[in-house]
Amino acid sequence: QVQLVESGGGLVQAGDSLRLACAASGRTFSNRAMAWFRQAPGKEREFVAAISRTGAGTHYADSVKGRFTISRDGAKNTVYLQMNTLKPDDTGVYYCAVDRTVIFGHETPEWYDFWGQGTQVTVSS
Repeated sequence: QVQLVESGGGLVQAGDSLRLACAASGRTFSNRAMAWFRQAPGKEREFVAAISRTGAGTHYADSVKGRFTISRDGAKNTVYLQMNTLKPDDTGVYYCAVDRTVIFGHETPEWYDFWGQGTQVTVSS
């Protein structure tokens, strides 16, 4: 059974950092692009960052560019999201997802067919 399990969320103050991890089990996703999305209360799920199969290519939402870094470790079947200089607007549930295709950078949820359960990130001002 395929599982994506996110971890690393928490309650932090504005300006702090967090590192999220998404561990895949049941199969390897080394041949698929992956991404992080987030969803704030009352809002639609929004794209945060995506990474190519090899990790050489990355793509970010404008709102996180320069502050967040996505990476992956193929040997551990894990994707990470390093979040620096966090802002209250970054608050939400963060989900990792596996792209249906080998092309990375898709910004809408319908391109992704496996999702984790999410991890809560709360940034206080």
